[in-house]
Amino acid sequence: MAKVLVLYYSSYGHLSKMADAVAEGARSAGAEVDVRRVPETAPPEVVAAAGFQPDHSHPVIEGPEALASYDAIIVGAPTRYGRMSSQMAAFWDTTGGIWMRGALVGKVGGAFTSTATQHGGQETTLFSIITNLLHHGLTIVGLDYGYAGQMGVEEVKGGSPYGATTIADGNGSRQPSEADLDGARYQGKRIAETAAKLIA
Repeated sequence: MAKVLVLYYSSYGHLSKMADAVAEGARSAGAEVDVRRVPETAPPEVVAAAGFQPDHSHPVIEGPEALASYDAIIVGAPTRYGRMSSQMAAFWDTTGGIWMRGALVGKVGGAFTSTATQHGGQETTLFSIITNLLHHGLTIVGLDYGYAGQMGVEEVKGGSPYGATTIADGNGSRQPSEADLDGARYQGKRIAETAAKLIA
């Protein structure tokens, strides 16, 4: 049985919902799954002014050493100017020790994100996450077109071959749709299945 970590940061709850869907998909493939979030690093006055929603839905990750105990790591962060949020970047900046040991080499990874608009940097944000995972030696699994729900223009949809996504709207009013959540479930399942094959 593969052991999977879904690690995320969420300012307004969108990524928390996507993380739960990713975890659901991984569990459907028989994986043991933990969902953890990274700490808030923005100053309290910034958090208050921006109206961030406090997130207590999952525990904060214990630290970078915890990553080494998983077979797969799926990382979700919202976009900030076309790259992952500073909260998630700050966490990965603490992983030098496990990088030096090669502790994550050979594991499976993936990324998911949320943006305010359809062209708000989803793919560049995914790549900013994936770059970190590649430097640690993870094998990346995206949201392949086996998930047909990401195609079509009859409604606003997230989705990218590089990872599951959702679109929040500028005021955060759009919540992840079933198509977005199904994409997250699909990716979580594919990553768990891949990890299970590699540890078999």
